[in-house]
Amino acid sequence: MPLCPECESTLDIEEDEVDEGDVIVCEECGSEYEVVTTDPLELVKVDEGYEEEDEEPLDEEEE
Repeated sequence: MPLCPECESTLDIEEDEVDEGDVIVCEECGSEYEVVTTDPLELVKVDEGYEEEDEEPLDEEEE
């Protein structure tokens, strides 16, 4: 089982049951990780507001 990079607790997930794009939450510290690849399992920490920033158009230069 993989370990949380933040607090080093065991993440309660089955590596063969997750898909790319799934979000895993550490039960100990509450950190959220997105599954980037499944073979090998690679997780990336999800930043707060990450999805909102990517969806907003960048029109600042036009104004």
